[in-house]
Amino acid sequence: MASTGMQIFGFVLALLGIMGAMVATLLPNWKTARTTMVLCCVLAAMGLCLASLGLKCTRWGGGRRSKRHAAIASGGCFVAAGFLCLVPASWFTNEVITNFLDSTVPESNKFEPGGAVYVAFVSAGFLLMGGSIFCMSCSGKRHGPQDLVLLPPPDKLLLQQQQQQLLQQQELQHQYCSLSPLDNKTGYSLQDYV
Repeated sequence: MASTGMQIFGFVLALLGIMGAMVATLLPNWKTARTTMVLCCVLAAMGLCLASLGLKCTRWGGGRRSKRHAAIASGGCFVAAGFLCLVPASWFTNEVITNFLDSTVPESNKFEPGGAVYVAFVSAGFLLMGGSIFCMSCSGKRHGPQDLVLLPPPDKLLLQQQQQQLLQQQELQHQYCSLSPLDNKTGYSLQDYV
């Protein structure tokens, strides 16, 4: 149950991260790297689709094993989207600081990081945390069967096998015993010629 709660928490963090990344992408404060932010949003949206299949509290998405694979894949998408969001934010912040501290750049060309950069940093953090939670909530070996297969108890299984063998033997006996001597065409019969 704790794993399910952690997955829901990771899903909410990733949802906040993708919303923040979209807001940061749409704000006009970007000078460069808007394409990377769009890729971040697309990858995070794909991660949300996979996460909805991989959540343990949902009924769709298959068995335990396929849900685990979907959750790990969505965690990987979230982590990659977080890095795609973090790279342009860091790059733009570095450029702003370098230009601000450079004395050869005129004061009119110096600017400070805007709200888009701050939102991008926070969104990248949310995406990285959500992805990490998704990846770790399904890691490790599970004890017991991965997919539930219902088998009858061993004594009933043996009884079913014995009954099937008995039915097969009875069918074979019925086939051999149903042939009459008249059905055999190797012998001569007077009725065939008259």
